[in-house]
Amino acid sequence: MPQQQRAVFTADNQKFVGTVQRLSLTGGSVVLAKGPIPEGTVGEITFGTVFGKVNAHIEFLHTGADGIPLAQAFAFLAMDDVSGKRFKTAVAEMQSSDLSDVVRKQTPIDTALETVRGSIRQLSGMLAPGRRPTSKS
Repeated sequence: MPQQQRAVFTADNQKFVGTVQRLSLTGGSVVLAKGPIPEGTVGEITFGTVFGKVNAHIEFLHTGADGIPLAQAFAFLAMDDVSGKRFKTAVAEMQSSDLSDVVRKQTPIDTALETVRGSIRQLSGMLAPGRRPTSKS
């Protein structure tokens, strides 16, 4: 998520602002300005993307999400077609940029470099001070 991404939440006919910490296709986590909402509460989220505004029905889940005591997890329940398309496009864009924490697939060069690193570690362990090479008689 871009840093300090704000979203407007609606629950129990009240609107409040939160800072989104993480988003995925199934939900995310947020630090809410008014504090946590009771777990199981159904509400709505509205946030902007470069592709337009996204509106979704959500369920508030547990607090302490992502190891942050004040962060509250939420799950997407439903999203209209236009919001769904905008959101999926935005997620795809984030995954192809530096804004994603998705682990990228290892390329052949990455695999080769890891093999070389492992070999260097192994050799350096053999050559470490205090080790004496064995002599052949």
